[in-house]
Amino acid sequence: MTPRLWAAVALGGLAVALLVAAVLLVPWQRPPAPRADQLDALRDLPQEQVRKGREFHSALRPGSYGAMALGLAVTLALGLTPLGSRLVELVGRPFGDHWIARAVLGGLAVVLVAEIVTLPLAAWRHTIMARYGLSTQTWAGWSVDMLKSYAVSAVIAAVALLGFYTVTRLAPRWWWAFGAAGAAALVVLLSFILPVLVEPVFNKFTPMEPGPLRTELMSLAQRDGVPVKDVLVADASRRTRAVNAYVSGLGPTRRIVVYDTLLREAPPEEVASVVAHELGHAKDRDVFTGTLIGALGAAAAVVALYLLGGWGWLLRTAGVDSMGEPRALALMVAVVSLAGVVAAPAQSFLSRRVEARADAHALELTRDPSTFEAMQRRLSTVNLGDPDPPRWEYLYSASHPSTVERMAAARAYARGER
Repeated sequence: MTPRLWAAVALGGLAVALLVAAVLLVPWQRPPAPRADQLDALRDLPQEQVRKGREFHSALRPGSYGAMALGLAVTLALGLTPLGSRLVELVGRPFGDHWIARAVLGGLAVVLVAEIVTLPLAAWRHTIMARYGLSTQTWAGWSVDMLKSYAVSAVIAAVALLGFYTVTRLAPRWWWAFGAAGAAALVVLLSFILPVLVEPVFNKFTPMEPGPLRTELMSLAQRDGVPVKDVLVADASRRTRAVNAYVSGLGPTRRIVVYDTLLREAPPEEVASVVAHELGHAKDRDVFTGTLIGALGAAAAVVALYLLGGWGWLLRTAGVDSMGEPRALALMVAVVSLAGVVAAPAQSFLSRRVEARADAHALELTRDPSTFEAMQRRLSTVNLGDPDPPRWEYLYSASHPSTVERMAAARAYARGER
């Protein structure tokens, strides 16, 4: 068989593997929270807070969706015209058109253009968050965080681009196979190193002081059968008033992380309720599930890009000769970006199912639905959430069940409905 036929077979195999992983690892049978309970929960929330949360999200939407649309438009303009290939050539020219300069610097330049174009909308978003009191950052702090984010992304992208185009040069007919394996391996590697190396770039983590709360959280993890190395406090208050907690890391690096804002805003039993939800992710190996699906998806994307390279009209539109050359970077970014926008509703749906299972786990672990409901009310109030968002937005981008769904689930549990 030809490499292209092998690639088609491999893409089919990866698609089947993705489907099997989703069927086996994602919870599908959990019934939705009764709508009547959701409406009762909505009426029980402070109406002024509901109004403020909805007003906040209405103010954010033009900038958020505008940035997404503008970024996609710029990416498509670069990738589906010769502009992107010319940009890569221009960046590589001072370095003698060396393939490494084109691959690494050209790729970073393509991404940077979209980032620069959407930067004013990101600044607008920060202005709104500061106006509503959710952000505690100065413009200097916000700018430093943006630069840190760009730097981290640039390092990861540079490593990926260098590895990818080294493979395309060494194996011009079979780069899709090695590239797919490399993309999958990178996803797995990042799952291990991001909590250890990247999270400290943005936050300072300190061990929680010994006391009843730390003892309770460690006991909760032990009772749940989830080994945890430590309980850390993140200095989230230097950038936000939002409250949260999470379980970070895999295996020996796993730790409970609690925002300092949560410790200030919530009583200990509500903190334990949030942590019980996060322990559910660890108990059900949701990080493993996300990593596996992400790795399979990344591998499938590389193979699909190779197969798209057989579409001569697409290459001619972008002004390139082959999908495996650095000048095709903008085309690849455009295809991946468009696929991401199209796949967003499916990703959100899967995420909501996983988060609903973690909620059910928290209720079973704590057996305290009233505290769980109180915590959801607090999360929505402090974080300025829309407790019952518009249906279109919920279906497209909501990664968690809505606040009223989570409150309704607690009420159903209290009635003995599992």
